[in-house]
Amino acid sequence: MSLRPLRVLLALVLAVLLAGCSPASGGGTGTAAPTRSATTVSAPTGTSGLPTVRVADLPPEARKTLALIARGGPFPYAKDGTVFSNFERVLPREERGYYHEYTVKTPGERDRGARRIVTGRGGETYYTDDHYETFREVVADEDR
Repeated sequence: MSLRPLRVLLALVLAVLLAGCSPASGGGTGTAAPTRSATTVSAPTGTSGLPTVRVADLPPEARKTLALIARGGPFPYAKDGTVFSNFERVLPREERGYYHEYTVKTPGERDRGARRIVTGRGGETYYTDDHYETFREVVADEDR
């Protein structure tokens, strides 16, 4: 068994924890943290060939979902952790059951919204904010 998926997951968890402890998180300063939209790294640095996004550039709700995935839950939505079938064929083709999806809460939405994290059995992680139309591969902050 390869240790790469475990290393990728550990790097993502560490990045989430560090992002939550950084001064930009607004912890204890008495001022609101600046909001950042999820930006795409200009050249793909992941393994899929898709555009990438650093963990630190994900919305806070997506970082929270990554932390829940790393802990194994509990998840707020019944569909979290279910098989993602990749019908849109945006992600690399793999056998059924390879990918699983998790809801990323969207502030102001009454339902699950359009944002998701999709994980692959090989340790890869993807983010979509437009309900599977486009994906960005999530890379650890040091993978820039």
